[in-house]
Amino acid sequence: MRAIDTSQVPAEQFDQLEHAAAKISPEMLDVIRALTESVRAGAEIAAFEPTAALTPNEAADRLGMSRTHLYKLLDRGEIAFDRVGRDRRIPAAELVKFERRRQSDRRELAERFASQQQSRSAAIDELADLF
Repeated sequence: MRAIDTSQVPAEQFDQLEHAAAKISPEMLDVIRALTESVRAGAEIAAFEPTAALTPNEAADRLGMSRTHLYKLLDRGEIAFDRVGRDRRIPAAELVKFERRRQSDRRELAERFASQQQSRSAAIDELADLF
């Protein structure tokens, strides 16, 4: 896996890329738009072979967590891994699946909190109207 340094890419080049993307397939357009939005937001972009396997240390760095916490996730079966001798290797595809699940769970939790806050505000407004 190699990180792609995008800090030196001028914003105009991203505009040109989006303009060129208008002439390609919708699927590729989605990829380019997601990539462009991520880079503009300052996200780190990593490219890897789908069959690549990461060490627990590499995976923990990629996920932004301690290796100890990653081992707990591996032991609970939340991230699939392969054994190579006594060592563990995490397929890059499994890491991507875990990241997507984690993002989805975070989004769902945020939506639930927002919904509770709206319900709470509505109840307060309704009670205030009664008094």
